Order: sequence, then structure tokens, then C-alpha cells
Amino acid sequence: MNISNHVYIALGSNKGDRLKHIQDAVDLVFKDVGKINSIAKVYNSPAFGFDGDDFLNTCIRVETHFSAAKVLKKLLDIETILGRVRNDANIYEARTIDLDILFFNAEVINMETLKVPHPELQHRKFVLKPLHDIASKLVHPLLEKTTVELLEICEDKSEVLPVKIWLKNPIKQYHFSDYNYIAIEGNIGAGKTSLAHKIANDFNAKLILERFADNPFLPKFYEEPKRYAFTLEMSFLADRYQQISDDLSQLDLFKDFMVSDYDIYKSLIFSKITLPEDEFKLYRKLFYLMYKDITKPDLYVYLYQNTERLQENIKKRGRDYEQSIDSEYLEKINTGYLDFLKNQNELNVKIIDISEKDFVKHREDYLWLLDEICS
Repeated sequence: MNISNHVYIALGSNKGDRLKHIQDAVDLVFKDVGKINSIAKVYNSPAFGFDGDDFLNTCIRVETHFSAAKVLKKLLDIETILGRVRNDANIYEARTIDLDILFFNAEVINMETLKVPHPELQHRKFVLKPLHDIASKLVHPLLEKTTVELLEICEDKSEVLPVKIWLKNPIKQYHFSDYNYIAIEGNIGAGKTSLAHKIANDFNAKLILERFADNPFLPKFYEEPKRYAFTLEMSFLADRYQQISDDLSQLDLFKDFMVSDYDIYKSLIFSKITLPEDEFKLYRKLFYLMYKDITKPDLYVYLYQNTERLQENIKKRGRDYEQSIDSEYLEKINTGYLDFLKNQNELNVKIIDISEKDFVKHREDYLWLLDEICS
């Protein structure tokens, strides 16, 4: 998984519909930069450094996989989209939107186009007040003082007052917490584990991951499928039963719901493909004896990818024992899943074709996928 960076961004507007400009900026930061973890109160303050209308100011904390330079580029693009025209001279003036990086992790960045921490933040009460709302204990890496301490010693005497306006966090449009348990399923290489990780991180879910990598029979099966098929499927059956029983019974009061990268019925789907008819009948009896009382997911999401994309993903992640998987086997798995789901009346199923999407690399594809799941 990509490393997450935490960036604090100051937002201000004193031209036109100030609140709309700030909300639009928040929405675009969420769309183009990353998850917004916190939004401060909105404050009214006089223009700083020039005569002009009052500003509305706030601050947000964003979690992103982009570098600081990339975040700066995206913020400048957002300013342009929202109608800001920068002058050539470095002078203060009225603006529809102003977006400044205050902190980027605990890094000190000294580039020609970007200096972090923002060199003027400690002198500006309209920055420190909203920053205090969401990061009172944050330590300035150069001044070695917390936001609380910086606000206490700030010499800016401007009247900065909170207003009764609350900005909306765009992530609230996704109602994952309406579910208790979501299962993400798909073929080998479809991206189910990556998606489960992202949803768990972004929406405060308990993450349940299949422990397939510990199965000693899996590499042997790919080398000699006929010899090890029944042994492999039985070991998966026992392990999945133990794991899902434990994970579903252990509630986490600090999480909103559970998300897994597998569902118990995958045992039936794979075993039907890998086992001879007589062994499959025996296996199916054991499956229903073991799983009859296991909790079923409230939402079952199947990520469909065509075989070509699956092979690309398998090669990209580089597990040695998977490199010999042939396309015919992957097509049988896809067919097995789709046949199962088309005849399924006990599960709330959503089948989503992501063959032309890369939700790990492209944030717009990830947000599209969230829309599809929640629609």
C-alpha cells in the first residue's frame, strides 16, 4: 500500500460568494488530493495586508498519497478552477480562494516554489485559530512550539471571530456505516484486498483479511493442481471457518462496521472448479455443516476484471507461486463467481466491472467505485 502523508491546508476567501468558494475548494481537495480527516470552524477576519472585504477562513487536515510538490500543483489548479487569477507581483489582493500548505507531515521543505512549514503561519491569527481547532497539539518542527503556544504568543491583534457556518465533509456522502458487514470479492488479482484496505482506512472499519498467504498447500496446488486440490480446499475450509468465526464475534466498539476481502462462499466456488464431482459433493456437505450459522454480509461487492487485466495485476504483484496461473483457470473462476451470484437470493450483491479502472493508482477511479458501491 502507498504511504499516507498528512497535510494541513489553510483556506480563505473574500471575493464573491465566500462560503461557496470555500466549500467548492473542500470538495475539489477531496476529489483531487485525498481524504479530508478534519475540518475546522469557519472564521471571519479582516483583510490582511491590504484594504478589502473581510475573509472567511478555515483549515483542513488531509490524508494523501501525493508528494508535497504534487499537492501544491493540485491546489494551484483548484484555485484556477475557482476563478483565482494570480498577479505577477507578490502583493496581497482580494481573491475568490486562497489555498496554502501549512504543514506536510513533520517535514521541513525549502524549495523555491514551496516552503513548509508556511513561513508566516505563526504571525497570522486567522490561520492559527482554525488550525487550533483541529491540531492544537501539533508541534512546529522549526519553532518547536505547539499550535496552542503559537496562538498564545501571536502578536496579530486582528479580530478573528467564529461564524455559525459549518462546512460539509464530502466523505459523508458515502453511507458505509449503514452496513454492519461488507464483503469485497473478486477473482485472483482483481484488487479486493486493496479496496478493503482503502475502505477500512477511509471509513473507520474493522478490516478482515483472508490469511491465504500462510497456506502451505497453495504453492503446491499451483504446481500440481490435481494432487493437492482436495487438501488445499479442505485447509481453506477449516481456516476460513476459524478466522471468520473469530473476526465476526469480536466486536470493535471503536469501528463503525466490518469489511473483508473475502466471503465464505468462495470456498464453494473454487472447490467446484478444482475438485472432481464426487469430491465436490463431499466437500459441499462439509461446507454447509460448518457454515450454516455464520453471519452473512449485508453487502456483497464483486469486482469484475477481464482476464487480461487480471494477468497484468498478478504479474505486477509478483508472487512467485501465482506466475504460472493460466488464463483458462482465471476464466473458470470468473464464470464460477458469476454463475453463483446470478442464482443467489440470500445476499445483497453488487457486481461492478472495473476492467477499465485503476482505483489504486487513480483517485478519480476510486471515487467512482465508491459511488457505484453506495448507489
